[in-house]
Amino acid sequence: MNLSCKSSHQALVVLSLLQFMSAAGAGGLWTILQSSIGISAMHMQLLHNDRIIIFDRTDFGLSNLSLPAGRCRDDPLDQALKHDCSAHSVEYDVLSNCYRPLTILTDTWCSSGAVAADGRLIQTGGFNDGERVVRIFQPCSNADCDWVENPSTLAVRRWYATNQILPDGRAIIVGGRRQPNYEFYPKDTAAGAFSFPFLVETRDPEENNLYPFVFLNVDGNLFIFANNRAILFDYTTSSVVRTYPTIPGGDPRNYPSTGSSVLLPVSSPATEAEVLVCGGAPKGSYNLATNGTFVRALSTCARMKITDPSPAWEMETMPMARVMGDMILLPTGTDVLIVNGATAGTAGWELGREPVLNPVVYRPGGPPGDRFAVQNPSSIPRLYHSTAVLLRDGRVVVGGSNPHVYYNFSGVQFPTELSLEAFSPDYLGPEFSDLRPQIEAPAVFPMELSYGNCFTLTFTAGALRNVTVTMIAPAFATHSFSMNQRLLILAIGEPASAGVSRYEVKAEAPAAPVIAPPGYYMLFVVNEGVPSEGAWVHIQ
Repeated sequence: MNLSCKSSHQALVVLSLLQFMSAAGAGGLWTILQSSIGISAMHMQLLHNDRIIIFDRTDFGLSNLSLPAGRCRDDPLDQALKHDCSAHSVEYDVLSNCYRPLTILTDTWCSSGAVAADGRLIQTGGFNDGERVVRIFQPCSNADCDWVENPSTLAVRRWYATNQILPDGRAIIVGGRRQPNYEFYPKDTAAGAFSFPFLVETRDPEENNLYPFVFLNVDGNLFIFANNRAILFDYTTSSVVRTYPTIPGGDPRNYPSTGSSVLLPVSSPATEAEVLVCGGAPKGSYNLATNGTFVRALSTCARMKITDPSPAWEMETMPMARVMGDMILLPTGTDVLIVNGATAGTAGWELGREPVLNPVVYRPGGPPGDRFAVQNPSSIPRLYHSTAVLLRDGRVVVGGSNPHVYYNFSGVQFPTELSLEAFSPDYLGPEFSDLRPQIEAPAVFPMELSYGNCFTLTFTAGALRNVTVTMIAPAFATHSFSMNQRLLILAIGEPASAGVSRYEVKAEAPAAPVIAPPGYYMLFVVNEGVPSEGAWVHIQ
């Protein structure tokens, strides 16, 4: 099987350290999961079998992980190594802390992806011979599954594009370098790519509109942000429904001036939606950095209720400047984690400086001026090509960082990083064990949900206070943007006692696919800001 695992003794030591340090103070805890998985985690996606699919690019030469059983990749188009016996993708098993190599044949550099309604990872595009490839990973319970590649499936080259799952289960693929258009996968018509002038209008001399931020709005249209502007787009008629105000200050927020963005938690009955954009780099930062001048990154966040009749950006200031940060919706439904990145420079080879080691938690519901909380620092710089994803147990896995064209481990300021680590937010500390819910029933997951129907959860908790139920779609993370990340706060009834420290709560599933596109979600019971371990549910 070619599995690589941390020993059980090491895992117990880590657990003991976790418990000790969590009790020692607030600000979260960092632990190393694997000192090396053999590749740098440029892209990550958690699947519903609690395994993370991780992959890098292929056009850089050997990785530090061999393919199994003497397998090799022969690619006459590869720009670095035409006969390559090393892996450029792995499957990481969260529950066992093991990983195994996977086989990618064509280049996945700066690509995009989304999870289909049936749980398959649909990965699209890349560079060179991979630019029109669709790759599919079907999760399995053993170690037999691997990538299946479908060449020339995309209508045009997709490099630095963004994917969003639609209410009908298809993915829309927006943009990419020199591609001011969009397409669908799978296609429902003979048409290929559709013109999208907004990406022409938002391109500047440094581009700054790659990996656009795309969110499915609660009305079924797409909110699309590129550079410093945003529109509401009806993809069914290829028309702009609304043009939003330019972000105050006018500085770009998309690659290479890479900020990050999330759709803030959507509460039932899902009539309002709000977007948060944080960090980035000032105009001109990319060209200045290529000439050796690394300007300070942006320290501002902007949030806007995109469903308001007269929407306007509200500006806030982070505790520190940040470019190339990742934003993760935590299962509480009240917190956004901002992690990774640099204080100076921009995205691109060798262009970031002054790593930001401290994550920040942003609380949208807090009083203005008091919404940010600085967390404990990691010891590992995570710059260009770093990633982060939420796990079902409430931790956030962080990996990657390779600001070099090739893997480089010595003689450089920021070596290529092959490790995986986990950040445990405060809510995982033992001091909250009395509040922490544990879902008991249904006993079998994934549980099937139907749109608009009610279902009952049975859970235990030592002290019952303010209970909510949240649902989170696992995201495809790359280049500081988590595609398809979505958190829903469900309508629930009053929790009822079902025995000693045991309760039942009735929850209502999202009303329609426009609110929750079909697929797998992590379901959490949250008690006074402390989430249970999540349970996989499926809605279609």
